[in-house]
Amino acid sequence: MPPKNQRRKLPSPLPEGLILTDTNKKEWTLGKTIGEGGFGLIYLASPGRDKPVSNDAAHVVKVEYHENGPLFCELKFYQRAAKDNQIKAWVARHKMDYIGIPNYWGSGETKSSSTSYRFMVIDRLGTDLQKLLLSNGGKFPLNTIMQLGIRLLDVLEYIHEQEYVHGDIKAANILLCYTDPNKVYLADYGLSYRYCPNGNHKPYKENPKKGHNGTIEFTSLDAHKGVALSRRGDLQILSFCMLHWLCGKLPWDKNLKVPVAVQASKTKLLEELPNSVVNWAAQEDGCHAVASFMAEVYRLGYDEKPNYGVLRKILLNILESTGTRLGDPLTFSHVKAILKKPAAFNNPVCVIKYATIFFIEVWHTDLFHQRFLSACEFISSMFG
Repeated sequence: MPPKNQRRKLPSPLPEGLILTDTNKKEWTLGKTIGEGGFGLIYLASPGRDKPVSNDAAHVVKVEYHENGPLFCELKFYQRAAKDNQIKAWVARHKMDYIGIPNYWGSGETKSSSTSYRFMVIDRLGTDLQKLLLSNGGKFPLNTIMQLGIRLLDVLEYIHEQEYVHGDIKAANILLCYTDPNKVYLADYGLSYRYCPNGNHKPYKENPKKGHNGTIEFTSLDAHKGVALSRRGDLQILSFCMLHWLCGKLPWDKNLKVPVAVQASKTKLLEELPNSVVNWAAQEDGCHAVASFMAEVYRLGYDEKPNYGVLRKILLNILESTGTRLGDPLTFSHVKAILKKPAAFNNPVCVIKYATIFFIEVWHTDLFHQRFLSACEFISSMFG
């Protein structure tokens, strides 16, 4: 066991090639580390012990100190609410192409250098949305935001029906499929919470000592008040994420070190819907849809079951107005989204707008000097 003052530090890396045995006696070979979470490390892995772990391995192992809470919570979520047969039955019943929850393959415990660890094996995922945000000027195209919103709403409806809430929806916890970048997954269930055990919803109870829990810029008003997580809280967090992806900022960004100020700003925004969002984000196409989504969620009671169909329809209507279908490829670059609409270039105002977007997007890349010339050529061609 690590010293108490080090429990939040990452554990020392386990040796590559270590054989882990899960609770079902299945063996996994540990590969190299490819990432880290708030409490542990993530390794490539492969089933069995006969072959070295390749760089394109399909599985990863999350490893944390044995006594750490987040991985234990995540394990309980997968074991209770996200078994393979449960997910497949849900997908078939709702005639879905997929649902964005990683597959759980096994878990167990191991020791190294007298230290105990807990591990979990899940699907390997690809790039997270936070990295994509940073490489695309902090914003996503409207059609992509609506696609993401619907896919995440699908995940939330499923886990809510399994008596769980996620509690920490944000770009860093949303990842693309490793083998299909047009599929998106909600990961990291370390803060997940069983809000309705055996059908009995937790009562509404404010606890200032537990206030402002979660990721401060996106967390719900209930979390600010120290109230246990519920379905409406998850949906409110999602709505703040969508507003951020649309505008590249949030009204409370300057006060993130003052949680009470963030709470006050969120309260004002929600109490004055839809005008508060429409006026603040008037320059952004789609702000009315985000405002409508927020308002629908804000009307929910603490223990009220959301009408997921109504929420989905709000997003789907805007998605269809962009000429995009839910199953279309995800486009995170504004430039690529623009180039799919060549008719817009018949309008000089659109040309200037889109050329400016292109330049700003290029500015945020590491290859600025190379792409600056491409931007100039792009702008020139629009007026050629």
